[in-house]
Amino acid sequence: MAEKTILVWFRNDLRIHDNEILLEAIRKADKILPVYCFDPFYFKTTRYGTLKTGNFRARFLLEAVADLRQTLREHGAELLVRTGDSVEVITQLATEYNVSEVYHHREVAFEETDISSKVEAALWKIKLNLKHFIGHTFYHKEDLPFPIKDIPDVFTTFRKKVERDSNIRNSFETPGEIHIPQITDAGEIPTLHDLGFEEPIDDCRAVMHFKGGETEALKHLQEYFWGTDRLKTYKQTRNGLLGSGYSSKFGPWISVGCLSVRQVYWEVKRYEQDRGANDSTYWLIFELLWRDYFRFMFKKYGNQFFKAGGFKGEAPEVSANQDELFEKWKSGQTGIPFIDANMRELNATGFMSNRGRQNVASFLVKDLKVNWTKGAAYFEEKLIDYSPASNWGNWAYVAGVGNDPRENRHFNILKQAAEFDPKGEYVKTWLPELALIPAKLVQSPFCLSEAELNLYKVNLGVDYPKPIVGLGTEINSKNATLFT
Repeated sequence: MAEKTILVWFRNDLRIHDNEILLEAIRKADKILPVYCFDPFYFKTTRYGTLKTGNFRARFLLEAVADLRQTLREHGAELLVRTGDSVEVITQLATEYNVSEVYHHREVAFEETDISSKVEAALWKIKLNLKHFIGHTFYHKEDLPFPIKDIPDVFTTFRKKVERDSNIRNSFETPGEIHIPQITDAGEIPTLHDLGFEEPIDDCRAVMHFKGGETEALKHLQEYFWGTDRLKTYKQTRNGLLGSGYSSKFGPWISVGCLSVRQVYWEVKRYEQDRGANDSTYWLIFELLWRDYFRFMFKKYGNQFFKAGGFKGEAPEVSANQDELFEKWKSGQTGIPFIDANMRELNATGFMSNRGRQNVASFLVKDLKVNWTKGAAYFEEKLIDYSPASNWGNWAYVAGVGNDPRENRHFNILKQAAEFDPKGEYVKTWLPELALIPAKLVQSPFCLSEAELNLYKVNLGVDYPKPIVGLGTEINSKNATLFT
């Protein structure tokens, strides 16, 4: 009897722990063929003029793929790497290696699912099956207490019902030795330059250096939970702005699947047994559950999340000069220090805190009245931890066209700045031109007199921009948990 070979198509699941497609392929086949494809689709320019992938995330991805290759080699296997159209690459390798079946994890955003559908159709023409698995969420779709079409449009309703009526499955075991067919050309992992990027410059002010790969992900998980014991106070520190310890920072590794969210869940449960449960252990799970929720909502509403009207159908009002305002927002030149500091951090490091993301998003949509999809597309380019459902779902939420049950949610930027950066340390870190202004005044230099500005060596409009918009009266959203 001929040997059975299954091609394992890695996408956003760059790990061997808790990886069902890898384990199932090992169980079902004599040999497996691990494959990763750098598809040019993900490195092109969007209709907004932004890139689908920026240089920080591209570097992180390259590191993650290199780490997966090394891990597979340690298990006796090899990762085939190709650059090209996924349809052509997968079908060509399936033919070349006489593959019996192809496995992959199902995605939910329409661009990713469209690629899957095209690969599936191409494989079908050569009488091969593309088998779909679900491996990116806490809860398996089949274990939800409602069908996808009936998932509540309000997160709290969803959360209460799944917590009461559903269970999270155990993680899959990590495989031992992996058998592969004879490989003639494993392929080279492209360089950043090959993908069209310059090497990003690491800024010493960054909260931490994110290095891609399962090895780093598991090391960070261990350090955050057990080494520094920061999980214990997560709820109290999660709204921080400076340093590596104020939040878990798991996002970049989760986004490309170097870290399984289910693995995080069971590690929290182990921590609770060993060191005790508290509000912080629950809150980390609570916030990661938003990732599940947006993925399921994307299954429900499809590409409506990419439209200005969202799934509610009515787009917010936009300014006549929104393109000009958008450019100033992108570059951190709005004249509102708390906004500019966050945007400059994003541009310089590929990362921004959850608190910052909520504020800059609200400011763009509510104060500048710029089409929110532009902001979402810019985050897609810049964020190391970009994930389609979380990013576009959260932006739709902020814009009021998604899952927010409240009408006209609007952040009071100056109040937020005073509460979460009371000493002005964050603003002064990213806006050194304002370093001499006292903490209680630095969030609103536009309120200072000429004499005060001279004293603090700031010439508004020269050293730092004048505000491009006035700030009205808004609500304060202290407990918002978006962009986790």
